[in-house]
Amino acid sequence: MEVYLAGVIGALYALALYLMMGRSVIRLVIGLAILSHAANLLVFTSAGVTRGRAPILTGAASGVDIADPLPQALVLTAIVISFAVLGYALVLARRACLVAGTDDVDAFRESES
Repeated sequence: MEVYLAGVIGALYALALYLMMGRSVIRLVIGLAILSHAANLLVFTSAGVTRGRAPILTGAASGVDIADPLPQALVLTAIVISFAVLGYALVLARRACLVAGTDDVDAFRESES
């Protein structure tokens, strides 16, 4: 299972970097969102994938394979932070597009002078 997730994570990182290297601001924002999803999957996969187990140890079940709650908490925090960054990037991109009149990054350089 981890091998498939590693392939998906690699594909998401590649797609995000491809989108972020484009000239459009909209592609940059979409690439930023995909990059945050890839990072969240990377944290989950690095902790080990356990299916159907709660991250709670009850009683004397020390031999049971449980899920680690720390990566889940880290990803939950990362989701909130990436949502805030994505919202800020959307507002910033909208304002820049209104000022420049286009979503082309090269046109932003021309509108500065």
